[in-house]
Amino acid sequence: MYELQVENMSCGHCVAAVTKAVKAIDANAQVDVDLAGKAVKVQSGAALDAVKAAIVDAGYPVTGTR
Repeated sequence: MYELQVENMSCGHCVAAVTKAVKAIDANAQVDVDLAGKAVKVQSGAALDAVKAAIVDAGYPVTGTR
């Protein structure tokens, strides 16, 4: 499981966009977005770099991992 610090998320649309971006590279991924904590937890077989790139490409900067 990856836990990423993701900026610029503020609403349900952001949750949907981040989730869609991750699922585009792994349809079976489990994505849990915490708006208040600016955190995204991803359970996926995809590489961390691919997950981060998908989120960044969707317009949400990944500023760290936990």
